[in-house]
Amino acid sequence: MTDQVGPGSDDHDDGREPAENPFKGTPFEALFGAGGFGAGGQMPDLSTLFSQMQSQMAAFFAPHDGPINWDHALDVARKHVAGQPDPSPTQRQQDAVADAVRLADHWLDDATGFGSGVQTTAAWSRAEWLVGTTEVWKVLVEPVVKQLIGAMGAALPEEARAVAGPMLGMLEKATGMMVATQVGQALGELAGEVLTASDIGLPLGPAGKAAVVPSNLAAFADGLDVSESDVLLYLALREAAHQRLFAHVPWLRDHLIQAVADYAAGIEIDTDSIEEQMRGIDPMNPASFQDAMQQGIFEPKQTPAQEAALGRLEVTLALVEGWVDEVVGQATAERMPAATKLAEAVRRRRASGGPAEETFASLVGLELRPRRLRDAATLWGSLRNRQGIEARDGVWMSPSLLPTAADLDDPLGFREGASAPLELSDEEFDAELQSLLDAGLGGDPDAPTEG
Repeated sequence: MTDQVGPGSDDHDDGREPAENPFKGTPFEALFGAGGFGAGGQMPDLSTLFSQMQSQMAAFFAPHDGPINWDHALDVARKHVAGQPDPSPTQRQQDAVADAVRLADHWLDDATGFGSGVQTTAAWSRAEWLVGTTEVWKVLVEPVVKQLIGAMGAALPEEARAVAGPMLGMLEKATGMMVATQVGQALGELAGEVLTASDIGLPLGPAGKAAVVPSNLAAFADGLDVSESDVLLYLALREAAHQRLFAHVPWLRDHLIQAVADYAAGIEIDTDSIEEQMRGIDPMNPASFQDAMQQGIFEPKQTPAQEAALGRLEVTLALVEGWVDEVVGQATAERMPAATKLAEAVRRRRASGGPAEETFASLVGLELRPRRLRDAATLWGSLRNRQGIEARDGVWMSPSLLPTAADLDDPLGFREGASAPLELSDEEFDAELQSLLDAGLGGDPDAPTEG
């Protein structure tokens, strides 16, 4: 029997090592993974690749708004979830979640000055989690995908566009659909692992809805040697704490999402590399284009703007999770012996890059791992010990007051020289505000002002 040698085979008649996917780590990875790279990671024959694309045109190019076909993404996700049992939560589970959140809110009243942010509670099935978080995923994922697809075409010089133009048009269209497939698969996997609506530090669910996924909670509790009721209460505490923070810090949601958008806006393609490699491409020889793609011709590079946006996002996420750790720790200190073990389990899950973080990284190219979580929790705890709960929570009044990466390097020294704020009664606060208005900050426009 004659051994076959060719695209996608394990043998190489030219002695070269199998090429790695040049789009690894970007949304194009799925395009050239599922539809392209064969055994050993070889680049397939482009004619075969495009033939596979054309056979799926009807599904790929169905009309849709935006760079991603979300109907297709959700269909893929639902099919993935349907591959394992996903019972709807019983009324007993719904009541248990509601009771746990109610008790959690009561405990948190002593640990923070922020009032409850919970309006409704829910026990979600995995399919319900998909539906409940889709709108936020759209906001997070689409800017990155749109910018990447746009940068791919804009980076090519005119002469290169003449050679690769038809292929780029097909790539742009097919990429949107392949990314939708990737998003659907990732969300389907994530639905089988997330514990609450705020599992990755971002408000994925509707504002004011504290949601828990009981099916996944049971898997998380397995092996912890902690009762499932304690696990539910601890997760309810974290979920309720997240809800309080996002409810009382109205700018925080947009601040986090803007950091993702800033990351997307910084996406660039190495045009110099493209120009150099395109000069060696023979339009009549598909193999020459294969070689260029193997060298990562369209691979984006991380820019200083992206690095800065990523840094802001990582610090803010660490501050969010650190604050939640600190507040929940205070709420459970004298009430819940198992809290220390559960807190460590949650920290390990986050610090090691759990399933949620890995999925987000695959969706938008960002890692949401709060590497400075312990430093952030130490900073918040130190500030509370020195200046009280009001001073700790008051830092969230403005983005300009938030600790920086440098502050996390010395968490015990944050605002070390600052004194605790004066506590004013409502009457005193109103009087101080009126004095400011009378001084020209909103009073008579014709009144003289100083300075």
